[in-house]
Amino acid sequence: MAGAGSRVFISHLSGLPVFDPNGDQVGRVRDVVVSLRIGGRPPRVLGLVVEVIGRRRIFLPMTRVTSLESGQVLATGVINLRRFEQRPSETLVLAELLDRTVVRTKTDEEVTVLDVAMVQARLREWEVRKVFVQVGRVGRLRKARGETLTLDWSELTGFSLAEEGQGAANLLATFEQLRPADLANVMHHLSAKRRAEVAAALDDDRLADVLEELPEDDQIEIIGKLKEERAADVLEAMDPDDAADLLSDLPEEDAERLLRLMEPEDAASVRRLLSYEEDTAGGLMTTEPIVLEPDATVAEALARVRIAENKPALAAQVYVCRPPNETPTGKYLGTVHFQRLLREPPFTLVGSLVDDDLDPLPPDTPLPLVTSYLAAYNLVAAPVVDEADHLVGAVTVDDVLDHLLPEDWREASLHAAESETVHG
Repeated sequence: MAGAGSRVFISHLSGLPVFDPNGDQVGRVRDVVVSLRIGGRPPRVLGLVVEVIGRRRIFLPMTRVTSLESGQVLATGVINLRRFEQRPSETLVLAELLDRTVVRTKTDEEVTVLDVAMVQARLREWEVRKVFVQVGRVGRLRKARGETLTLDWSELTGFSLAEEGQGAANLLATFEQLRPADLANVMHHLSAKRRAEVAAALDDDRLADVLEELPEDDQIEIIGKLKEERAADVLEAMDPDDAADLLSDLPEEDAERLLRLMEPEDAASVRRLLSYEEDTAGGLMTTEPIVLEPDATVAEALARVRIAENKPALAAQVYVCRPPNETPTGKYLGTVHFQRLLREPPFTLVGSLVDDDLDPLPPDTPLPLVTSYLAAYNLVAAPVVDEADHLVGAVTVDDVLDHLLPEDWREASLHAAESETVHG
C-alpha cells in the first residue's frame, strides 16, 4: 500500500485486476464507493465494487485493500462474494459523480467533474480530496474545450449532503465523529423506525461497532430488522465474542440460519465460542488475538500492534505460537508485552523474548478465577490455551467487566449520558 498522502485518481482504478492473498485474480474494479459528508468535508472512501465471475458485483472494503500499485489491487483476508447492494448513505464515484455539473464557490461558475482523486489519510483509510474539473457544462461526448483545473473538494458545491431533509444520511453525517458508544447513545434514544433507518444506512463495520455498545434488546431489534444476508455481514464484522453473545440471545433456529449465511471461517470462530459456558474463559474470550511465530521480528510485532483496528487491550501483548497462526494455533509458547517490544532492537526475534512464567487459562476457567488472575498479575489480557497447548483465544479486561457489571449496565449508562447532556 502506498504511504499516507498518496493520491490515486479513481478513473485509473476502473478495470484493474483484483488479486486475493494467494495471488489468484478474483475480479476487476468497476467502481469506488464513498460516503458523502456535510459541510464540504471530503468524502470517506468505503471500498471498491469488484466484478467477479458471472458478472456478479461484490463489495471489497478498503480495510481489506493492501496495495493499489503496479496496475493491480491486492486484497487481504477472506473476500466476501455476496452481491453488492448500494445503501442510502453510499455514492458510486464513476456512476454518480463523474460528469456531474457542480459550482466553483470562488467564482460561482459551473464546472463539470472529469475525475476525482482519493488520498490516503492513514493506514487503509482514504478520503476524496481533489476534483479534476472542466469549466462549463460538457456534452455527452465531452467535446467542450473549457479550462481544466484540479481543485480541492471544499472549493466546490453540489456534492455534499444538504443540512436539512436528508433523513438518516444527514443524521449519520452529523454524528460521524462520535465514538461507537456515543453513537449507540444516540440510536438508543431514537424511535424504533428511525433507529432502523440509521442502521440501514450505516456501513457494516460502523454498525458492528455500534451494536457492540447497545443494550441487548436494541441489538436484537436491529439485527432482526436487517435482511438476513446483511445481518450475517454485520455479525462477521463484529468481534467474534460479541457476535456469539448476540446470537446466543436469538432463538436457536434464527441463530443457526445466520451462522449458515456467514463466511465459514467467521462462523467457525463464533460456533467455537458458543460451545463454551458463558461465564468461563472460553465463553469470554475473543478468537482474534495478535499471533506471531517465534521467528517474527520485533519490528513485525510492533507493526501488528500499531494496526488501528486492534483494541487497546488486545494490542497490549502478542502471543507467540507455532503455526498455524489462526486460533486454534499450533503449540503456544508464551507472550511478549508491547513495553518489552519497545525496549528491544527491531531485528530481535520475538521467540527470544517470550514470557512463559504465567500459566495460561484453560477454556473452562470460571469467571471469578479469570477476574482474580487478571487482578493478581496486573494484566489487561490473558491467553486461553486448550489441553493440547493450542492457543484458542484471549480474555480481555473489558470482556470481563461486561460480565461483572449488572445485565442492564449498558442501558443505565446510556440513560446517564442522556441526563448529563440535558443537565450538564
